[in-house]
Amino acid sequence: MKFLKWIIGIPVLLVVVAFLHYTLPGRDVVRIVGTDVKRMDIGSSSLFWAAPDAGTNKNWTRDVRFINAVWPNGEPRVYRNEDTDWGWPPYFKFDSSNITAQAQDLAKKGGDVWVAVTHYGWRIKLFTIFPNVISIERVSGPNVFLIPWFDILFFLVLGLLGYLIFRTIRALKRKHVDPIVEGIDDFVDDVGENVEQATSEAQRRATEATGGFRRWKKRWFG
Repeated sequence: MKFLKWIIGIPVLLVVVAFLHYTLPGRDVVRIVGTDVKRMDIGSSSLFWAAPDAGTNKNWTRDVRFINAVWPNGEPRVYRNEDTDWGWPPYFKFDSSNITAQAQDLAKKGGDVWVAVTHYGWRIKLFTIFPNVISIERVSGPNVFLIPWFDILFFLVLGLLGYLIFRTIRALKRKHVDPIVEGIDDFVDDVGENVEQATSEAQRRATEATGGFRRWKKRWFG
């Protein structure tokens, strides 16, 4: 049973961790260098793309806004800029065009302008998958320390809910399940005792019957 728990539990845990890592917001400190719009044919990786702009047609072939940035070490970082609309993840983003204008303004300023890009998702080059920008906020420099307040609050709430669910299940188990299990155990014990008593009584009667037969045989046949 222990091996079965590990075999089932590890994949489930990995799926949950991957889901949270993809969905929860992350923040990158980067420098924006430009924006772009590309005609994209959304195919097998459609699960990792958001919806088109709110109010437009839901086509798989569409123009997608991108924001080009660089890390402090000079490595490129590319984001897509799509509305999440009312879908999942529930960021309710409807202002992708405004974010593009903000990014273009920051790119024109150039120089030593650093921003914190809040996003969700992954960058996977093999499958042409990009993280989606949620918001852009200007920061003091590339070494600024950002505290992930949302993630901290989320995990605190998640831990509290998990604790409450655990306590509830434990209370229900103690109130409803344990009495049933104890009743079954008592019933099995009673059955075992009755079986043992019945076996002893049957052995006693068998012994008496055998002794009586032997006395009868001895009386008549010597």
